[in-house]
Amino acid sequence: MSLHIGDEAPDFTAETTEGTIRFHEWIGDGWAILFSHPKDFTPVCTTELGYMARLKPEFDKRNCKIIGLSVDPVSDHVRWAKDIAETQGQAPNYPLIGDSDLAVAKLYDMLHPNASGSATERTAVDNQTVRSVFVIGPDKKIKAMLTYPMSSGRNFDEVLRLLDSVQLTARHKVATPVNWKQGEDVIIVTAVSDEEARQRFPQGWKAPKPYLRIVPQPR
Repeated sequence: MSLHIGDEAPDFTAETTEGTIRFHEWIGDGWAILFSHPKDFTPVCTTELGYMARLKPEFDKRNCKIIGLSVDPVSDHVRWAKDIAETQGQAPNYPLIGDSDLAVAKLYDMLHPNASGSATERTAVDNQTVRSVFVIGPDKKIKAMLTYPMSSGRNFDEVLRLLDSVQLTARHKVATPVNWKQGEDVIIVTAVSDEEARQRFPQGWKAPKPYLRIVPQPR
């Protein structure tokens, strides 16, 4: 199954470091970030899991839960957490899915559906495409996806910035320009007529081109 932005995030039941969850039920009425890893005890992922633990309060402020996945059993995740705490200064403070049968990785199109073998039989290179981030909305639909190679650590500050953008544009008929950050000007989407824009943005806008209407970020 190929996943796209706007598709419903596949639901599943899985064992995690915080017990059994049913994914959609666990998300509840807020937002969620699902980020995946090809193997436990891998160097780049060790740094990522620790950084996300330190960044978790920022996601909490945005009503967004975070959950990791790694193609290994939960028992290995528990042992790995000790290394993460020792080397990164913070153990994971969010659930980490055990995907030793590759079920969730396949469900989310991160591995070929014909991939086989147990986690113990597969290496990180076998699972190298399990390096994705999914931003999921309260409607359980995928709002954004990012995939990185094993050799490049993910920029979770960018994931947080992306979440800010996606949440803002879900509430207002605006888009965010290149390198946008929280509090900066935004763009009125082209689907909004000038007439509607005058109602929504009575303070007016700057328009260097008719299709480029710039306004302060709505609150």
